[in-house]
Amino acid sequence: MKHSRLLLLAALLVISLFSQLREISSEEEEEEEPLFLDYYKETCPLAEEIVRRQVEIAVVKDPRMAASLLRLHFHDCFVMGCDGSILLDSYEDIVSEKLAGPNINSVRGFEVIDTIKYYLEEACPYTVSCADILALAARDSVVLRGGPNWEVWLGRRDSLEASFNGANQYIPSPNSTLEGLIANFQQQGLHIGDLVALSGGHTIGVARCVSFKDRIYKNEEEKYDRYKRYETFRRILKSICPESGRDNQIAPLDFRTPAKFDNLYYINVVEGKGLLGSDNVLITQDEEGEIRDQMWAYARSQELFFKSFVKSIVRMGNIHVLTGNQGEIRRNCRFVNP
Repeated sequence: MKHSRLLLLAALLVISLFSQLREISSEEEEEEEPLFLDYYKETCPLAEEIVRRQVEIAVVKDPRMAASLLRLHFHDCFVMGCDGSILLDSYEDIVSEKLAGPNINSVRGFEVIDTIKYYLEEACPYTVSCADILALAARDSVVLRGGPNWEVWLGRRDSLEASFNGANQYIPSPNSTLEGLIANFQQQGLHIGDLVALSGGHTIGVARCVSFKDRIYKNEEEKYDRYKRYETFRRILKSICPESGRDNQIAPLDFRTPAKFDNLYYINVVEGKGLLGSDNVLITQDEEGEIRDQMWAYARSQELFFKSFVKSIVRMGNIHVLTGNQGEIRRNCRFVNP
């Protein structure tokens, strides 16, 4: 009898320990994946369709808008996480991230987000967060430009604050060094592979002359002499951006297929014809060669680039998200709820 009781106690102890381990494992999984697929299936079944339709309309009116909406998601996630904080206007004690150096005269598309939010509020009041709208609009923009499709994990809530200082500190500069870029990404829990894959977002969009002018007029230390056509590329850039003035003139990030989401960005960079300094340092400052190898791999295979880009942008979309009782669902993306 005593032996039976000991066996029973041992069995109960094992079951208890297994249950605790399973609970811990479940908690870790929730922490790693706080978002869900089909999050609005019951509460707002047409949410993704509404976003997709409005993005289509916006991109037809202005093809550049696809890149702008993708950039909005990126710039949002790198400041306090993917919480819609970039959409807040300055009000009372909030200083808008839109006014920060990396955003002012750079990020755009806020009116498109306003329109999407209007239609979502008409269909499903106080249901779809502005942060989720940014994630969906980024995906739809990439697809519309010929890029890969992916399922967007949803359930983000909106921040009650903005971080002007954070936007100045954490958003990578177009003149960043490779060391600086790696540090920026590591601060967000992203690795070098994510840096290389997400840099491919520069296959669409434009940059202002002020973002790269110094490089084309004062680049004695850059190593492009081995690329036969670089001087021709430099002359093209100089014709667009004179040494003085026209700082806000724009040039495409990818001169070959500026309106198509493809892998030609990587071909450009490995040939020394990346537009921004932060593009070219992926090759010129990579002493170990690991990044250079990955750049060449994406240059050779668009399919490989697409797969890596999807994995990395989904990972980026999970940066410090607010869920559950955190944050709120804003009625107007520009202001916290009264």
